[in-house]
Amino acid sequence: MRNFAYLEHPFRREIFLLAPAFVLLSSFAECAYGQEPTLPSTPLPTPIQVKVSEVNIGVTVIDASGNSVTGLNQDDFRVFDNDVPQPVLAFLPDDDPGLVILLLETGPSAFLNQGNELHAASKFLDSLPANFRIALVSYSRAPALLLDFTPDKATVRQALGSVNFMSGFLELNLVASVCATIDWLASLPGKKTIVLLSSGIDTSHDLNWQAVRQKIQASDVRILAVSVSEEIRKPPKHLVFSREQRETLKFVKTNLADADRGLRQLAEPTGGRVYFPQRDEDFDQAFSEIATSISHEYRLSIAPSAPEDQLHALRVTVNRPFSTVSFRQGYLIPKSPPN
Repeated sequence: MRNFAYLEHPFRREIFLLAPAFVLLSSFAECAYGQEPTLPSTPLPTPIQVKVSEVNIGVTVIDASGNSVTGLNQDDFRVFDNDVPQPVLAFLPDDDPGLVILLLETGPSAFLNQGNELHAASKFLDSLPANFRIALVSYSRAPALLLDFTPDKATVRQALGSVNFMSGFLELNLVASVCATIDWLASLPGKKTIVLLSSGIDTSHDLNWQAVRQKIQASDVRILAVSVSEEIRKPPKHLVFSREQRETLKFVKTNLADADRGLRQLAEPTGGRVYFPQRDEDFDQAFSEIATSISHEYRLSIAPSAPEDQLHALRVTVNRPFSTVSFRQGYLIPKSPPN
């Protein structure tokens, strides 16, 4: 089981006011915090409780040259539950359309990187197949649905251009927002992917961390994350810091490393990964790889097995030599309520 110690020590609010790049934003903070987003938003729809009758496993296959392996069929895969082979009950090929949520942090990190993000996200939309449906959700204090699922990329692009990245400043409830988004997606069929643009900074509180782990492990939603924290790692030029401020910067750097680990702990158990762009062109590369991965995901389904309320380790193999297979690492069936 993964160590979610990061989740038990969310960033304190005052850290934001001490981060080096935020010095550049201090003159905007008072007027920016509390502003309403430019784009009208609504809370996420109320989740629908579903009984788990199948375990859905998203799978991507990469060859030795780094290219997606396409055209595979059900017989090319083997699935193991706690090392016991399991029959595949259902199979969706790599060209079957899916649902994609762009989950965007609105706050200082995203504000500093918004030009790169929007440019790369627009190219990402161009790379997705036309039959994929996309929704746009922002988060700071809580997730807000900016645009419900639509295959109309022009509408998504217009909505992206209207996002107010300064609408959240002092609260970034990352983990709570991801959990709420997973809950919303639980009842929707087919392939589901969250593309998360986030610094990894989290102020979520009053969460049951065991429940968080279980939700991530039980979910059939894949999370692919792009870190937007690079700009806030760079101390502002031409500024002289006091000894106390230098110590504060070291503390912030350490906590940003924790934020990076947190993003990995959210994404990797789902079969996803995290990208850490350091240059403008890295955003394009990250979104290009994400679009390719989403477009060529297979979906396998197996029957859940006993016992309930325990983590089951999953393993997927494919009969293609020298290939790399990515998949969710396990699943957990919640314990049935007493009759």
